Amino acid sequence: MTEAETLSLAEEAATHWEGCTAPRLLSHRENAVFAVALPENRRGVLRLHRRGYQSVDAIRSELWWMAALAQAGIPVPDPEATRDGALLAHLGDGRVASVLGWVEGAPLGLGARPLDGTPAEQMTRFAGLGRAIGRLHVATDRLTLPQGFVRPRWDADSLLGPAPFWGRFWDHPAASDAEAILLQEARRFAREKLSAYAAAGGDAGLIHADLMRENVLFDGAQAHLIDFDDCGFGFRIYDLGTALVPNLEEPGLDAIATGLVEGYATERGLSEADLAMLPVFVMLRTLASVGWTMPRLEPHDPRIRAYLNRAVRTAHAVMEGRPLFRIG
Repeated sequence: MTEAETLSLAEEAATHWEGCTAPRLLSHRENAVFAVALPENRRGVLRLHRRGYQSVDAIRSELWWMAALAQAGIPVPDPEATRDGALLAHLGDGRVASVLGWVEGAPLGLGARPLDGTPAEQMTRFAGLGRAIGRLHVATDRLTLPQGFVRPRWDADSLLGPAPFWGRFWDHPAASDAEAILLQEARRFAREKLSAYAAAGGDAGLIHADLMRENVLFDGAQAHLIDFDDCGFGFRIYDLGTALVPNLEEPGLDAIATGLVEGYATERGLSEADLAMLPVFVMLRTLASVGWTMPRLEPHDPRIRAYLNRAVRTAHAVMEGRPLFRIG
């Protein structure tokens, strides 16, 4: 679909919301995302949801969760109801659309660029992120999910089973024979660790599951969590592991990890077993990201090699018992 066709579809989608006008493309990755004007001089975000990624019921469930969190005072986007009072709209081409209230703030960081600030400043920001994640998990546990609530699972099967949600990372065509063998070893290692953690009662529930730097906006000292497109059921520590992955090469990684963990612990307890599993969940995210590249990136995209290298380095360290970071 061309950019003009996508804009035309966004203009069609906007008519389902009262006073929603002037869509302007912001990004086009999993979803096509547009800035829009809303009544009373408000701004919003219009999403054209990618075909075949999340079901209509799953998108409706995501929107219900965000609305419930926003009502509970958690700083997340608040969905806007359509003219008919629904949280999503069905479009003529078979896609669905949703509109969220605009969230003010600057992203925690961008892509692979080095983080701004000193390690002490980074620790402070990540403590704010940790607190926000902790509040998210606490508020979620107080909710009663409605009948028909459906979201993907980020458990052992969906991460490491024969058909992972983001793809068979160990079969990546860009991996060398040695890398493929290592990825299979990491898969087996992680499966054993996850099984033991689950059997011991590892904390699980609804999680954001994609706390990349761009999905954390800071308005002053307040961290806002956005982009719930990948949210689902999984171990809570996965949210912390995911937040650490983009920072594995940062000189201040120890301070970042300390801030994140200590901030989270002010809102929700962490056991020794949780902390021991944190590097494993970091590794799991690096493995899943390799699978994510297969249907989405062209073979020459440099991110493929970067993600493979990161997964291999992380798997080596975790399986050999070498610390990825030090907390405290």
